[in-house]
Parts: sequence; structure tokens; C-alpha cells
Amino acid sequence: MNNKPLKTIVFGAHPDDCDIKAGGIAIQYAGQGHQVRFVSVTNGDAGHHEIGGVELARRRRAEAQAAGAVAGIEYHVLDNHDGELEPTLENRKKIIRMIRAYTPDLILTHRPNDYHPDHRYTSILVQDSAYMVTVPNICTDTPALSSNPVIAYLSDNFQKPTPFAPDVVVDIDEVVEKKLDMLHCHTSQMYEWLPFNAGNLDDVPETPQERLEWLKHRLARFADVANRYRDLLVKHYGEERGAKVQYAEAFEGCEYGGPLTEENIPVLFPFF
Repeated sequence: MNNKPLKTIVFGAHPDDCDIKAGGIAIQYAGQGHQVRFVSVTNGDAGHHEIGGVELARRRRAEAQAAGAVAGIEYHVLDNHDGELEPTLENRKKIIRMIRAYTPDLILTHRPNDYHPDHRYTSILVQDSAYMVTVPNICTDTPALSSNPVIAYLSDNFQKPTPFAPDVVVDIDEVVEKKLDMLHCHTSQMYEWLPFNAGNLDDVPETPQERLEWLKHRLARFADVANRYRDLLVKHYGEERGAKVQYAEAFEGCEYGGPLTEENIPVLFPFF
């Protein structure tokens, strides 16, 4: 892995999930010459209060492509209906084939305990693909991998049945403005659907610059990650820098993929 660019694939349930949880490291990977592919497992065609179906799916696909261009990464959107994702054998085979074709060093996805069924089933599909990607007699039309890639979970705040317990926390201070630019591309979500769903649509400003400032204040969760896992930031970056980090992204190893270890963390996350 040290002699060639790393390849990371992030599976989110909707077009914007990857950006929210891993946009910062995606920008940093791309900046170092590594390869990143974001995959939205649904097309997001239900996530709005005024439009839906094909019109919304096309809009969200375009937003994802714009966000990918900001980060300098690939952004793929699968054509599964929003809110209707199921962990079927057919969908598992799609994920197996995508993983094999991309040959990633690292896979990131949601945890299986999450408020949204699409998030949960995206996680289940990725977990069910682990190990199977190495079995030649499964999906025989796509060559099997020789080893099981490392899988890690994206962060969340859910406590039951088990809380998120990160193994890696990454400083994204230097790229947080660019990450906001990525999220800014998801207009249908950041400035329309999510504020509507939260009951504060009237608070959304009109001009792009005002919206960016509003969005920055709304996304204090990046700072929460840094404050919550300050000990790991200090471990990774040292006392002086670790104490100063304002914004971070965090990841927890999944036992179903290849092992995430103290030895390969600096290789897979070359930011420390």
C-alpha cells in the first residue's frame, strides 16, 4: 500500500451522507494523490417536501457530482429508491461487484444501529459483502479479491445497543471550509429539506454567502467530534496540535473486514 495511491470507497445511504461524515478526509486523500470514491446506495428520490421521484433523483445526482468535483473525487449514485432500501441478495451482489471492481484498501460506511433504515441496510449490505468479496464462486463475473479490505464505520451519536467507539480521529481544520463547499452543493438538503424537516426553514438565508455562514454555524457537529475524542487527537497528533484541533472526523473499525490495527492505521489514514 505504501508504493501506490490508496483507494478508499465510502458507502453512504443518500447523496450527502458521505460528505457529512467523511468529506474532510476525502479532500485530504485527494490532496495527497490518493483515490476516493463516494457511493450513495439510494438515489435520494424521497428526501424533499415539494418535489420527488425522477425530478428529485436527477437533482440530487447533480448535487453529488458537484460536491465530488469540489473534493476532486468520484461520486456514484445507485438507482435504489430512497426510504425503500432492502438488504437483498441482489443488492448484496451489486455491492460485492463494486468493491471488487474498485479493489479498495479501505471501506467506510454507516454503523448498523442507526435511526434511518437506509443507513442500517447500507451497513448490512457492506458487512454482508465482507469476506464474500474474496470467494471466487460468488459473483463469478467479477474477479474475487485476494484479501478482505479493511472496513470502518462512520461516526454517529447513537448509544444503543452500543455507542460509537472510534479507533481513528482525523483533524480536518485545514479543509473544513472546502468540506462546507461540498455540503453547500447539496442545496436540496442543506437549505430546503433538512431545515423544513427540522421546522426552521424560515431561518435559511437567501444569498449563497449568507447560506454558507448559516451552514457553518449549523454544523457544529464537526467540533463536537473533536471535543468528544480529544484524547485520540492527542494520541495521533501529539499534545500541542491535538489540543488545538477544532474540527474532526472519526472512524471505528468493523470486525467483519480486514483488521484495523495500530500498524495499518497510519498507512490507511496518512494524515498524522
